[in-house]
Amino acid sequence: MTKKLLVGLGIAATAALLLSACSGTGQEPQASSGGGSDSASLDLTYAVVTHSGPGDAFWDRVKSGAERAGSDYGVNVTYNADPDPAKQSQLIDNAVAQEVDGIVVSMANPDGLQSSIEKAVAAGVPVVTINSGIERSAEFGALTHIGQSETVAGEAVGDRLSDEGLTNVLCVIQEAGNVGLEERCGSAASTFTGSMENLQVDGTNDAEVKATIKSKLQADSSIDGILTLGGQYAIDAVGAVDESGSEATVATFDLSEDVVSNIEEGTILFAVDQQPYVQGFLGVTALYLDSINGNQIGGGQPVYSGPAFVTEENAAEVAEYAKNGTR
Repeated sequence: MTKKLLVGLGIAATAALLLSACSGTGQEPQASSGGGSDSASLDLTYAVVTHSGPGDAFWDRVKSGAERAGSDYGVNVTYNADPDPAKQSQLIDNAVAQEVDGIVVSMANPDGLQSSIEKAVAAGVPVVTINSGIERSAEFGALTHIGQSETVAGEAVGDRLSDEGLTNVLCVIQEAGNVGLEERCGSAASTFTGSMENLQVDGTNDAEVKATIKSKLQADSSIDGILTLGGQYAIDAVGAVDESGSEATVATFDLSEDVVSNIEEGTILFAVDQQPYVQGFLGVTALYLDSINGNQIGGGQPVYSGPAFVTEENAAEVAEYAKNGTR
């Protein structure tokens, strides 16, 4: 099944839901459990549990998407996060203990979350995975996965960096043990015609990220490219390039309003947008459709939210949405 078709399934399902809510029958969608209860009387609560750290703009957009879906559908959405897999597992266990009606979870460290996710599924709590863990989602019993194939996105990035004529690129990993980030770098390196070296940084400290990149640039003048894996780290990289006197080109995965501005100004070459708002919104949507009608988005296959490239050519259009905090 193609990526376009999978995305189309998610969009079509959402559209069908909205059309049914706006129909002239005056009736709300009925729950799959029958009994004629409308959706408002179900008092549904969904827990969103991610691996984000504090102050991460990317995950603010995931949260916004999930909360918007909750508001649109009239359901309760809670959001909790912890980058430590053990603590994230505890958050999943807590959600099950609170008898939520479904869980949306990101799996940056699938092995660390496997037991808690499988326990949730065994307890009858539907689970939808988002963002990371696409390869393990079905194995753990999740309804579907909503996110970006890091392999497909990474390979496309490697091709673009090659087309730019770059030869020596740093791939900056801001979170140790995150399989999705490692896959991005690995896939980019697989299609890049030059050399690519991974650089581990502490993503919880932007000043340290900039200092680490700056030090690397000062130590090796042959570095002509920096690939970051998050929007805020691209801004750190731009600062490092400026302060070090390097002429390295910066490209990144993921967006922020600052990243879009830098693309417009030409200080960032491009950004790969996996559309985090979509991940949060469709994560809750998938649970809601399952709750009220037994629907499963994607037919057992992942639903892709990206990649989409933001370049100087389309940055102005994207900037209008970035101002709203949704891109």
